Amino acid sequence: MKKVLCLLFIATLTLSAQAQIRIWDGTAERAPRVLLTPYLPSEGRKNMAVIVCPGGSYHWLDRKIEGHDVARWLQSNGIAAFVLEYRTVGVWPFITHSRLLFRGVRQPDMFRDIQRALQIVREQAERFNISPSKVGVMGFSAGGHLAVAAAEFHATNFLAPLGIQPRVSLRPDFVAAIYPVVTLTDKRYVHKRSRKGLLGEWGKNNKAMRDSLSLELHVPADCPPMFISNCLDDRVVHPMNSELLEQALSARGINHLYIRFTTGGHGFGVMENARTEECRLWKYNFLSWVEQFND
Repeated sequence: MKKVLCLLFIATLTLSAQAQIRIWDGTAERAPRVLLTPYLPSEGRKNMAVIVCPGGSYHWLDRKIEGHDVARWLQSNGIAAFVLEYRTVGVWPFITHSRLLFRGVRQPDMFRDIQRALQIVREQAERFNISPSKVGVMGFSAGGHLAVAAAEFHATNFLAPLGIQPRVSLRPDFVAAIYPVVTLTDKRYVHKRSRKGLLGEWGKNNKAMRDSLSLELHVPADCPPMFISNCLDDRVVHPMNSELLEQALSARGINHLYIRFTTGGHGFGVMENARTEECRLWKYNFLSWVEQFND
């Protein structure tokens, strides 16, 4: 009996490993740890898909609460989910500031990862039983910055220097940004750790670089529809980040919904025991909002 259980356990691990996609295999990019993990609903109609970007200040990833737990929740609601474990700086460079001497991980690495994920999901839509015209991106905190950046900078092919010319659009069909990092330039509201993670120890002081990736400054006319949610008592990412994004979307006439809660803080993902009852409502607000793209 123990032998049978052991074999079942090994088989489960194997299936789990097979489910993960190393998105840079077969390319010139050396990033073997970047993974895309599908969570697919049961077969039926072609599903909507969401690429999930966990937060972590661009230094690390909250893989569970803002990644795989979110994907399972989406899957349980009939939405195909793909957790993207994109490149981040890492703990050791954070402690040692080694990027003062060595390049390490910084932009545009993360932008390449999200564009490559969009390319794979769309080009393999038949395999995943999804509609390639219903692919969105959801991000939390710094992952929210990445999700919105995917929407705002979709016209720039960050894959081109690698010799990759996708046959599909790199523009998400919709975006969900949950307590997102937005501004890199407004010193009153900037999340400094995320800015440093994205731009590097030297780049964080470069005004042109800060401005170029501050999302409130670059909403394009063809920006996809956007769902934003945050809490006014967020002490990690200043709530004005979401306000600045909402104002920019309104100024450009972009279809969006902004849900703000009084309490709930930061980093709750889809937890059923999140800090306050009201902040848990974002999940149901999102499901109601996103249904417009599922016709």
